[in-house]
Amino acid sequence: MRVKRGVTSHKRHNKIRKATKGFSHPNRVSIKRGRQTLTKSLQYATRDRKNRKRTFRELWNARINAGARINGTTYSRLIAGLKAADITLDRKVLAELAVNEPKAFAAVVKAAEK
Repeated sequence: MRVKRGVTSHKRHNKIRKATKGFSHPNRVSIKRGRQTLTKSLQYATRDRKNRKRTFRELWNARINAGARINGTTYSRLIAGLKAADITLDRKVLAELAVNEPKAFAAVVKAAEK
């Protein structure tokens, strides 16, 4: 019996068209270019999830350093002091304290200096 492939092809094409919604015109309407762009966009998404973590850690370190210098120490001395004092606050929380709760951050710095 003969098998006609139209239904499965249309289904696959519509899946690509749905995924490329918002792309520029040729990448949206052409199946071949849409598939290529979609593959590339997924590669970018994977790469940039890693980069976002890197970027945020940079930001947190800069904020912690700024807060530490206001309190008369440096970033590296503060982090070393926290490890020695066995204070397990991550950099995200430390940065949040440095920006929004300067008094609490000052208390953390004092605890790390001991």
